[in-house]
This record gives sequence, C-alpha cells and structure tokens, in this order.
Amino acid sequence: MAKPKSSTSQFVNPLNERYAGPEMSYLFSPDFKFSTWRKLWIALARCERELGLPITADQIKEMEAHIFDIDYERVRELEKKTRHDVMAHIAAFGERCPTAKAIIHLGATSAFVTDNTDLIQLKEAAILLLRRMAGLIKILRDFCLQYKDLPTLGFTHFQPAQLVTVGKRASLWLLELSMDFKALEEFSQRIALLGAKGATGTQASFLSLFNGQMDKVLRLDNMVASSMGYADVLPVSGQTYTRKIDATAAALVGGVAQTLHKIANDIRLLQHLKEIEEPFEREQVGSSAMAYKRNPMRCERMTALARFIMSLVSSPAQTAAEQWFERTLDDSANKRLAVSQIFLSADAALIIACNVCDGLVVNANVIRRHIDEELPFMATENILMEAVKRGGDRQLLHERIRNHSQAAASRIKEEGKNNDLLQRIADDPAFNLSAAEIARTLNISDFIGCAPQQVENFIASHIDPLLAEAGKKYPALDKADLTV
Repeated sequence: MAKPKSSTSQFVNPLNERYAGPEMSYLFSPDFKFSTWRKLWIALARCERELGLPITADQIKEMEAHIFDIDYERVRELEKKTRHDVMAHIAAFGERCPTAKAIIHLGATSAFVTDNTDLIQLKEAAILLLRRMAGLIKILRDFCLQYKDLPTLGFTHFQPAQLVTVGKRASLWLLELSMDFKALEEFSQRIALLGAKGATGTQASFLSLFNGQMDKVLRLDNMVASSMGYADVLPVSGQTYTRKIDATAAALVGGVAQTLHKIANDIRLLQHLKEIEEPFEREQVGSSAMAYKRNPMRCERMTALARFIMSLVSSPAQTAAEQWFERTLDDSANKRLAVSQIFLSADAALIIACNVCDGLVVNANVIRRHIDEELPFMATENILMEAVKRGGDRQLLHERIRNHSQAAASRIKEEGKNNDLLQRIADDPAFNLSAAEIARTLNISDFIGCAPQQVENFIASHIDPLLAEAGKKYPALDKADLTV
C-alpha cells in the first residue's frame, strides 16, 4: 500500500534541505524559473509592440500584473493534457491575462523562454559563486599574512621535507582559488542571451510576423536581450543555444571543486597530525561511540560535495556532444539535474570552506614539536658545510652523516626513542664541532627560504588587486544560516 504523500514521505534533495544557501536555492526554484519565463514573454511583447505589431499597452500592463501569481496546480492539470510544459504555462498565464492571451509567446518557440532563462540562471549562479569565492579569498588572504612567518614541516609524498611556513602553504590554496575566480568571472561576463531565434534559429517566424522586414527581426533579437539587462545575443544558434556553454560552466565550477577538495584534504591530513584543525564547538559531538574524537566532519563534507561536483562535470560535456543538428530533447532532463546540482553543490561547499577557513585552529606548539623531531636531519647539510670550513673532508663527513642518520632513524623507528642525531655528530671528533656550535646551525628561520616574502609579494601583486575589484562588483553574501 502506497504511503500518503507528505513532506516527510517523499525524497527531498539535501542540497536544498541541508547544504546550499537560500540565494542559490531560489535561483533554481520554480518561482524564479517561471516568473522569468513570464518576464521574457512580456519583454517579447513590449519589443514587438515597439516595432509595430498590433499589441496594446493594456495587454502588456495586464501581463506585468501577473508575473508572480503562478497557479502551479493549474499548470500541472494543463500539462497532463498537453504533455508540454511550456504550452501549459502559456495557457495558465493566458487564463490570468485574458486580454493578452492571444499575443503571449507570439512568434516564439519554447526555447525562447527555456533557454534564455537557463542562460540568465547560469550568469546569476556564477555571480553568486563569485561572491562566495571573494569572501573565501579574503579569509585565506588574512590567514596567509597572519601565519606567513610561522615555520612548519613541508611535505613531499607526505614525507617530511624542507620547512615552509603555515602562511606559505595556505598561499597555494589561495593561488588556485584566485585562478578559479578569474576563469569563472571571465565566463560570466561573456554570457549572452539566445534572443529571439525561432524554431531552427533562422528567425523565420519573426520574419513572417514583420512581413519580411529583416531589419526589424534583427532589432527584435537585440531589443529583447537589452530589455532583460543583457548587452549581447548569440550571433547564431539552432533552436537552442549551444550546449558547450553548459559544458564550459560545469568545467569551471568543477575547477572550483578541485581546489576546495585539495584544501579540505590538506586540512584533514593536518588535523590528523594535530597541527591545524577545523573549528569545533563546545557542545559538538565528534563520534557517537568515541567521545574524545574531533573528526574533521566539515572538511569531509566539503570533500564529498566537491567529489559530487566533479562527477557531474562529464554530463553537460556529453550532452553538448550529443546534440543533433538544430536540437534534440535528450538535453532537457540532464540539464535540469546536472547544471542545477553543480551550482547548488558548489555553493554549499564554499559555505563550508568559508566557515572552516575563518575558524582554523593553528597548534603552534605541535607544529614546533614536529619540526624539532625532523630538523636534525634537515640541518645536516649546514653542519657538513660548517665542518668543511674547519678543514674537514667533505666526502668522509658525508659518509659519517649517512651512517649517523641511519642509526638515529633506527633508534626512532625501532626503539621508539628520541632523535639523537645531533648528539652523535657532536660526539664524533671528525666534525670538530661542539654541541653548542651545532645548535647554532639550527636557527629555524634559516630553513624557510623566501617563504614570508613570497606570501607578501603574492598577496600584494595578485590578491589585493583582485579583492579591490571584487569588492566593487560582488558584495559579500550573509553567512548562510546552516549547520555546517
């Protein structure tokens, strides 16, 4: 027996219920989509009237009064009969606007409302992500500067390597994020509307409406776009805009996901080392079984969302490749699922990233302890040079360091004892160095290279100019009222 329909007996997309912010959720909502359809019908009618078609100001005024009062139940009834969503909405709009009913959708095909709306959604969604990204860039910028001088173990192959600084490592995240930001911004600025192109992109229906006056047909195309706030239309199309636009959007947002995935993974690894941790509230529970645990659940969620985005990127690409001639309809269901969820997931992942990076806990004492455990190995090159200056044989001393290093490593790994490499070298007369003299070679600031200056230069030359421009174009979004 089927369960009765209710809010808790049907699938609810977690992207809306748990993760994405209200702005992005609204952008892909029925209210935004179908009210935009009506705005496009009004823009079309207004432009056709300006170009001389017999459409009255009262008809347009009537349509303008009913942009948002969409009777969804009535639309469902009509779609059951027509099996066509656009025709159902035209009929429902016409019932609200009996005077204007005859001129709604005049000369247009379904793609006029569906595709122009999709392009508007793409642009607005990209701008929302840019606003989130600008906030994250600012947070990471401040973090990089705050910790530009704090030495930490560098890792190659997740094995201890030369020292870096906490701020320098975070600048790697910031670089990738700034690259993603610039690429997505450029894309958003290039988005043009489909315009009024007709059933196969030839504008034949509009040419008929205007009795062969091609100049009016061409003007209509641009006038509709301008009335919707867009400067450009696509120069050519089939019935639909090229689906490469969707594929490009997906690839760019997929790039953002790659960056967020790396950031989250790095923080998860650092949290395992107890060096850097994501925020953890006083009453937060880390594990239902192990009460002591502080799991990196926010970064794990960010990783999961980023992985989901990357898995979706191929769908718009395949859809673009599969479009036959002037159009096929195998794109519709895929677009509804893939494009919306790519942007909703990216919004959600960025919300988490802002929350995590704004509250990162840096455990400087743990970081220093790990450095002290590994620094003797890193210092051997400096010690070798100092001993050679005092007359030592470089090749002989290199071999003795190799033997001492292996013995110290064996003591650490097999016996669980501390690293006594420096004491072994001090006790070896071949080096002619006292323990105090060796200690002077262990100045940590000598091991971080140009890291602090690199951070300062990078932020001054690349990040601050980016943020100055972003501040004018992309006002900050309020922090989402979500449990992250």
